[in-house]
Formats: sequence, C-alpha cells, structure tokens
Amino acid sequence: MTFTETFTPLPDHTQLPCEDGSFVKNFQEHPQSILLTDSIIPVLDRLHPDRQYCIGQDSGIYWRRTDPPLKGAEAPDWFYVPNVPPTLDGQMRRSYVLWQEVIPPQIVLEFVSGNGEEERDRTPWEGKFWVYETVIRPAYYGIYEVRRGRVEVYQLLRGRYEAIAPNERDRFPIDDLGVELGLWRGRYQNVELPWLRWWDREGNLLLTGEERAEQERQRAEQERQRAEQERQRADLAEVELQQERQEKERATSELERLRELLKTANIDPDNF
Repeated sequence: MTFTETFTPLPDHTQLPCEDGSFVKNFQEHPQSILLTDSIIPVLDRLHPDRQYCIGQDSGIYWRRTDPPLKGAEAPDWFYVPNVPPTLDGQMRRSYVLWQEVIPPQIVLEFVSGNGEEERDRTPWEGKFWVYETVIRPAYYGIYEVRRGRVEVYQLLRGRYEAIAPNERDRFPIDDLGVELGLWRGRYQNVELPWLRWWDREGNLLLTGEERAEQERQRAEQERQRAEQERQRADLAEVELQQERQEKERATSELERLRELLKTANIDPDNF
C-alpha cells in the first residue's frame, strides 16, 4: 500500500464542528463582544488597508486533532488574527484551524463567568491557560471578570506569559495595536456595567459606531447653535446700527428745525 493510499488529509474549517451546542453563559457576553469589535474596527482598518484580518467571537480555534474534534479546540470569547483573509473560499469562517492557517491570533480575550479557574488553568494539554501559552500562542491573553470588575492581561515573552502591569490610567497597553485595554463604567445596550473597552495611546476612548454618530450629532448641534448665535448677534448689530442711523437722522432733523426757527427770527444760524 502506498503512502498516498493511507494518507488522510487534515480537516479544514468546513469539516470541523463550529459549535458545541452549549448556551452562552450570560446575557453580557454577546454585547461585550460587539462593543469590543465595533470600537476597534477603525483601528484595524488603518493597520490593514488591504482588510486582511479577522475577528472571532465565541468561535473555535482548532489546535490539534482529537476524537471528538471539539476536545482539540478552544473557543475564546473574542480574538483577533492579523494578516489573514476574513473569508475562506468565498464563505464566512466557521472556525480558525491552526494547521490550515499557521498564523496565531494576536490577542485572545476570555470573559469569566465562574471563578476564573478555567481561564487560569495551567494543566498540560487540558488547561486553557496552558493551551494558549504553549500551543495557540497569541501575543496577548486577557482575562476579564465582570463580576469582580477586574482585568488581567498577559504578554507572550520568551515563550511564557508574563503579566502586564497597568499604566497610570489603570489600563493595559497593547503596543502592537497602538491601543489600551481597560474597564469603562457606563451604560451600554441599556446595562450599567464595568465594560471591557479600548482606548488609544493618548487615553481617548475608542467609540462605537453609534457613539461616533451621536458625537457627530452633538457636534452638528453645537455648530448649529453657534451659527444661530452668530446670526442673532448679526441681527442685533443690524438693529443697533439701524437705531444709530435713526438717532442720527432725528438729530439732523432737529438741527434743521432749529435752523429754520432761527432764520424765522432773523437770526443767522451759522453765526449764532
């Protein structure tokens, strides 16, 4: 029997399960993923003018062949992979298969629903932390605990994850993207929480499309109000100018009346 007769090709993203049938752990996970994606898209579009990148949300990353296949996959709540096409063979990705694509994610984020043990598990071949650090190897790994209102971010250095210290703004610099990651306490999709969000290097919050539109609406409204104030000032100046003109005309008229009275009394007004 020849090698070609016994060789079984590795499965691709269309042949591997794209879901495990489990429920999303809480109502916050989906809007949190949307918030992260929506606000960082302009940054990624600038970094990738060719649009060669992809974002996964609760999608499988296959790192080894197992039976069943899902045992050889991790499904981060959010991840970004640079320099890969957003689609494969004209269709949306069902999962991200490392033996098919090679390029690892740049950043992986996990949203903790339990006590965080699963996200910090370093058990070889089984623990999520171990798999990310040793096999999938994203440059950055973040663990977000909404209930405790805290974030941990690790950077892969010399083959091991080292915790990144927060900066003076209590946020974590992601230098490769030129952004910071941290907590923003506010209301999003009608829920008040410490949401995980992005900022730029200068400390400016990266806005969602809706926030950008609202910012533009407010800017347009402020511009309209400034223009209205300018128009009102111009109208007031015109009124004042008209009043001055009328006062001058009245003074001229009164002077002419007095001149006529003097002339009537045989008095020369020019020598009076």
